[in-house]
Amino acid sequence: FPGGIRVILLIRDKMHETDAFCYMKASHNFQKASAPSFSSVIYLRLMIPFQPDIDQCLHTLSRGGLILYPTDTIWGIGCDATNEQAVEKIYALKKRPPAKSLIILLADERDVLQYVTNPDLRVFDYLQSTQKPTTVVYEGAIGLANNLIPEDGTIAIRLVDDPFCRHLIKRFRKPLVSTSANISGEPPPLSFKDIPEQIKQSVDHIVQYRQDDDTPARASSIIKWNKDGSVTTLRP
Repeated sequence: FPGGIRVILLIRDKMHETDAFCYMKASHNFQKASAPSFSSVIYLRLMIPFQPDIDQCLHTLSRGGLILYPTDTIWGIGCDATNEQAVEKIYALKKRPPAKSLIILLADERDVLQYVTNPDLRVFDYLQSTQKPTTVVYEGAIGLANNLIPEDGTIAIRLVDDPFCRHLIKRFRKPLVSTSANISGEPPPLSFKDIPEQIKQSVDHIVQYRQDDDTPARASSIIKWNKDGSVTTLRP
């Protein structure tokens, strides 16, 4: 660029929590730099489409609030899965009996190791072979809100591929509760427009991203991974 001005591109990767830095010299050659030092620098941030929603979700979640958000399956009500008071708000909003467990979402296989004691690693090979989003019930839940873990110590976890969910979880650095956006016992919403007004009015933030997506959504499959490596299908 004229005058030897360098341009730093701050690229927010939608699939990762860290930022990648590049700089471009006047010759237009790209080089990597962890902390370039220039007297004249222009910063450009390439924003992802849902960045404002991510920022607002992080603000809401960090304060124990509830979000209404799109997932890899149906629209869900979410909160910090380590915050017992936030989890209680979801049970109250959905009028859901405490004995009915909730699902949590994680972004990566390694995250499961943080919230499950000694998981059978073969489960990850199994998940690679599935054709639809699959929630796995694991034994030995740890590190989560007490009211998320039933007496048998299990927890239902789904690893998500959805870009919005992955980005949110990676930025938040904690698991998210994900439960269908309906009152317990009523049909789950197939799209945003099917979500009851009572739910919309009772959460602290409603994600704008994908509200106009009318593609009918489906709930995930649910399986239980047994100690011997066998699978029990709880919901096809």
